[in-house]
Amino acid sequence: MRAVCVDVPGGPENLLLQSVPRPNPKAGEVLIKVHAAALNRADLLQRRGLYPPPAGESDIIGLEVAGTIHTLGPGVKKQWKPDDRVMALLCGGGYADYVSVPEELLMPVPSNLTMCQAAAIPEAWLTAFQLLDFVVQVKEGEVVLVHAGGSGVGTAAVQLVRLFRGVPVVTAGSPEKLKLAEKLGAVVGFNYKEESFAQGVHDFTGGKGANVILDCIGGCNWESNVSSLAIDGRWVLYGTMGGRAVEGDLLGKLLSKRGHLLTSLLRSRSLQYKADLVKAFTGRVLPYFSDQPATLRPVIDSTFSLDDIAEAHKHMEANRNMGKIVINVIPQIEQTQ
Repeated sequence: MRAVCVDVPGGPENLLLQSVPRPNPKAGEVLIKVHAAALNRADLLQRRGLYPPPAGESDIIGLEVAGTIHTLGPGVKKQWKPDDRVMALLCGGGYADYVSVPEELLMPVPSNLTMCQAAAIPEAWLTAFQLLDFVVQVKEGEVVLVHAGGSGVGTAAVQLVRLFRGVPVVTAGSPEKLKLAEKLGAVVGFNYKEESFAQGVHDFTGGKGANVILDCIGGCNWESNVSSLAIDGRWVLYGTMGGRAVEGDLLGKLLSKRGHLLTSLLRSRSLQYKADLVKAFTGRVLPYFSDQPATLRPVIDSTFSLDDIAEAHKHMEANRNMGKIVINVIPQIEQTQ
């Protein structure tokens, strides 16, 4: 099968489309014929050698796919069958023609979604759902500050906060991204390149602050985040795009707010944790993608072919995307036949 490999860590030019053996599904696994995959920031880190896959997992990049079931491995318990349309959360292996996945990590593709739309759901939406439901347990009426509101996780989080009857507030780096987030349900947005989001949150909440902060930025924002946090608020860190080092009185200022600093990753979680997450998401959230009119929708920024994977990585690294960047593994014309 075709797969994108990285023989030497480095820039996008080090992504090589090669021919590799097709995986065989192990006990309890399902082999998916991949129609579409989607990019995540973790893919860029893995390409550079900074975020290796968990032990025993595929070293092929790619954390989410949509496609059709090709083969069932021995001992599969659920009622999956060949040609079922599925989407899946992965530990790796998504940039390929086929990927083998534990059956617990499969979800049915809603009938009204294309494969490209479905590929944009698993990693981004399960991350946002995990943060809001499993980690901070957001409550009705709470103000949730979502950083990178125009990103894949950001656009998912805004919609989920609305679904959970919270109040989404966002930051983003362009007027276009703020407009997108507000169209999805954000009550207000702040351009971090032009204004103080901490002051904006203070003004919007009448000085009370945000009850929850979803933070993929990290270091450079710590002071503004603590300033934005409500008393007893929950600040959850799930990325460090803005640096890992912190200088200054973080602990003292956080203590004065009685703030909760939480951290979370998804890829390194156990299979049982991910299975519970997929089950909860499938039951509580997935139906809202197919109600009429659909309450939730994946946001697609752009699509690239597997041959153009390097260009897709460059597009993400330039921070130009609004929503998800999707890779067509099978051209759309073939997917519809």
